[in-house]
Amino acid sequence: MSYYNALIHEEDGAYWAEVPALPGCFSSGDTMDELRTNLREAIRMHLEGLNSFRVPADTECMQVAI
Repeated sequence: MSYYNALIHEEDGAYWAEVPALPGCFSSGDTMDELRTNLREAIRMHLEGLNSFRVPADTECMQVAI
């Protein structure tokens, strides 16, 4: 099991959170329990998306400076 820190924000009586270790990963909920559930799903989906972009081992890569 992995753990990620989330920054929780409250706005107009609802909550939203972002995961600094996963840029672009965020979720919201009307209650903290709903936020927790939604954020777990957002993290899972975010990680699945990252995994789909893995480069095959035999692919040649290079780093380019600009």
